[in-house]
Amino acid sequence: MGRKRGGPTEAPSVSESERLLFGGPLRYDMGWNQHRGAFLEMGFGTMLVRLPALLASSLRLARQADRRATRVVLAAEAGRGVAQAVSLLAVNSALARLMGGGSMEDRLRGAVPALATVAAVMLVAALLRAASTYATGRLEPKVERVATELYLERAAAVELAAIEDHAFHKLLDTAQYGASSARRMIMYGTRVINAVISLVAAAGVLTVLHPVLLPLLATMTLPSAWSALTNARRRYESFHTWVQHARAGRLIGSLLTEPAAAPEIRVHSVGPFLLRHFRAMSETAETEQARLARLAARTGLIAAAWTGLATVVTYATLGGLLLTGTMALSVAGTAVIAIRTGSSSLDTLVLEVNQLHEEALFVGDLERLYVEAAERAIPVGGRALPEDPREIRFENVTFRYPGDPGDSVRPALDDVSLSLPLGRIVALVGENGSGKTTLVKLLAGLYTPERGRVLWDGVDAATADRRELAERVAMVAQDFKRWPFTARVNIAVGRSSAPLTEERLSGAVADAGAEEVVADLPRGLDTLLARDFSGGHELSGGQWQRLGIARAAYRRGRILIVDEPTAALDARAELEVFERIRALADSGQTVVLITHRLASVRHADLVHVLDHGRLVESGTPDELLATGGIYAELYALQAEQFTPVPAPKAG
Repeated sequence: MGRKRGGPTEAPSVSESERLLFGGPLRYDMGWNQHRGAFLEMGFGTMLVRLPALLASSLRLARQADRRATRVVLAAEAGRGVAQAVSLLAVNSALARLMGGGSMEDRLRGAVPALATVAAVMLVAALLRAASTYATGRLEPKVERVATELYLERAAAVELAAIEDHAFHKLLDTAQYGASSARRMIMYGTRVINAVISLVAAAGVLTVLHPVLLPLLATMTLPSAWSALTNARRRYESFHTWVQHARAGRLIGSLLTEPAAAPEIRVHSVGPFLLRHFRAMSETAETEQARLARLAARTGLIAAAWTGLATVVTYATLGGLLLTGTMALSVAGTAVIAIRTGSSSLDTLVLEVNQLHEEALFVGDLERLYVEAAERAIPVGGRALPEDPREIRFENVTFRYPGDPGDSVRPALDDVSLSLPLGRIVALVGENGSGKTTLVKLLAGLYTPERGRVLWDGVDAATADRRELAERVAMVAQDFKRWPFTARVNIAVGRSSAPLTEERLSGAVADAGAEEVVADLPRGLDTLLARDFSGGHELSGGQWQRLGIARAAYRRGRILIVDEPTAALDARAELEVFERIRALADSGQTVVLITHRLASVRHADLVHVLDHGRLVESGTPDELLATGGIYAELYALQAEQFTPVPAPKAG
C-alpha cells in the first residue's frame, strides 16, 4: 500500500549538479504525518466516505464559475443514469420474450416493444451525453480562470516578507497547480456522478435478479480500487517532494534561451555547461519516475491477479445458479449484461473517485494558500497618517530579514534612530551591506521593524493604513522592474490607478529628462520594450534608468526614494539627473537618496551614514567632511580617483 510515514521509501540520489549549482539536494521533507489535508493515510473506504465532500467541492467551484452550465451537467448525468436502468429492464424483458414459449414469430413480435424502448432510451442517452459534454466544456475553463484569479489575487496581496519566506514560496510552488486540478475536478466529478448513478441502476437490477450477485460484483472491483489509490498516494507524495527540483530544472532550461543571459552564454561558452547540468538534473528526476513506474507495475500485477480470481468466482457462481435451476436462462443473460455494466461502472467509479481525490489534494494546496495568504495579507485599514507631516522618525529600529536564524545573524538594521525631515533631500550613505536599502524598504512600508518604531510625526507606521502610506511613496529601486510592455505602460505603471493622460505622461518624461530617450524609440511611447517579442526594442541601462525616474515622477508621491539613480548614467547625464532631483525637492517633494557617489550628495540637506546596520554619523555634507569620520574617509577615497597622478621624473 506504499509508504506510511517518514522519509521516502528509497533515498533519492543527489546529483553533483544539485550540489554544485544549488548547494545541496532540492528535496522537500514533507513531514507527511503533519501535512494538513493530505489524506495520505486513508483507505478506499474512507475515501468513499469523503466522496460527498469531494463532489460538494467540485459543485461549489462549478457554481461559482457558471450556475447554468452546472445545472445542465447535473440534470444530464442524472438522466443518463435513469436511462441506463430503464435500458437494463427493457433488455431483461426482451430476453424473457425471446426465450419464452411459442413460435419464433410470436416471440419476436412480443420483444418488439422492449427493443423499441431500448432504442429510444439509447437515443435519449446520446442527447443527454452531448448536453453534458457541451456544458462541461463551458465549465472547465471558467473554473480554471476563477481559481487562477483567486491564486494570483491572494499572492499579490501578501506582505513582501511572505513572498521572501521559503515555506510560503514552497506553498506558492505547489498551489499553482491547483487551478488546473480544479478544472479537472469538474471532469472527474461529472464522471463520478454518472458512474454512481449507473452503478446504482445496475446494482438495483442485480439485486432484483439475485442478491448474491451484488457482493460478487464489488469483489471484482476492489483490487483496482486499492491499486489506483496506492499509486495516487505515491504520485502526490513524489510531486511534493520533487517540486523544487523540477523548478530548478526548468530554471536551467530557461537560462539557455533567456535574452539577458544570451551574450555571456556565447562569449563564455556557458551553453555546454548548462546543458550538462540540465541532463544531470533530468536524469535524477527520471530515476524517481522509474521508481514510481516499478512500484506501479508491481501493484498492478497484484491487483490483476486478485481481479482475475474474483471474476472466476463470480461467473462460477452464476453458472451454479443456472445448473441448479435457481435462475432462468433469460435472467442469467440479463445478469451477465448487468454484471458487465455494473463492473464497468464500478471500475469507472473507483478510477474517477481516485482521480477526483488526487486532484482534490492539489486543490487543497490551493485552498491552503488562500487561507495562509489571507493571514499574511497586507492589512486593510488602520490609523490615518498626518496630512502634512513634518518628519519621519526611526526610533530604535532593529530588523532582520525573514529566514535569518535569530541572534546568530547580524541584523540588517541594529537599533537605528534617525529623522527624515520632509520637503528636503536626505541622503543615505554607507558601504555595501550597511543597511541603506533595508531602511528605505521600512520607510515605504514593505517591512515592519522587529523592534522599534517608524513614526510619521506621532503615528506609528506599523498601525497606519498601509495603502495610504503606499500612496505617499514613489520609489526608483536599484533593481527596478523593467516591464516587458510598451514604454507608455512602463511609465504609467507608476500609478496604474490614475487615468492615463498624455499631459501626465509628458510631464513625467520631462521631469526625468527622458525626452531624448522617447524620441529615439521607433514608435515613441508605444514601442514595445521586450526584444523577445515581435517588434520589441531594447534599451540601454541608462535609458532604462531615465524611464524608471519618469515612472516615479508619474506616480507623484510625496516622498521619492531613489536608490542609486545614476548607476548606469554617464557624467553629464548624472549631473542633469541630480539637478532634476534637486528641483523636485525645491517643489516640496521629499527625496531620500541612496548613492555611492558622494560628490553627488553635496546638494543634500541632511546625510545619514550607516555602517554594518548601525547609524554612525548624521549632518550636512560640510559638517561631515569637517568631522573627519567615515563620510570624509569615503569622500577622500573617491576624490583620489580623480586626482591626476604626477608623471615620474626623468632619470
